[in-house]
Amino acid sequence: MTETISEIELKYSPTTTKQDRPKIINSQSAYKVLLDNWDKDTIELYEEFKVLLLNRANEVLGIYTVSKGGLHATMVDLKLLFAVILKSASSNVILVHNHPSGNLKPSQADKQLYNKIKKVADYLDVTILDNMIISKEDYCSFVDGGY
Repeated sequence: MTETISEIELKYSPTTTKQDRPKIINSQSAYKVLLDNWDKDTIELYEEFKVLLLNRANEVLGIYTVSKGGLHATMVDLKLLFAVILKSASSNVILVHNHPSGNLKPSQADKQLYNKIKKVADYLDVTILDNMIISKEDYCSFVDGGY
């Protein structure tokens, strides 16, 4: 009897050309890309955590929704987050989640999660360029705010 073993495949198939990829130059350009790709009907309804995947030149490779939660929180599975980052061969990333309340001040839980993710990223040579909290109207950048 032969046992069937699942094959693990590693590939990345971009759907845009290099010329068509937006380039992130600061938090404002990141916010624009993120807001343009966020569902405006749910940004004030429930929390979502996404990762903006970038190559070494800070060109957007894609955006991945890591989790969707409730009104006040969402869970982030670090294994899933880093599986996506590694599979996309991203060198740089921007972490982002929304606060449905519109309050853009980072909570203690937001800071703790960022520090936890940063530790893993450092081991894997992935650069976290920023951690952002967004709303329909504005955003908070950890880099710009000195967090």
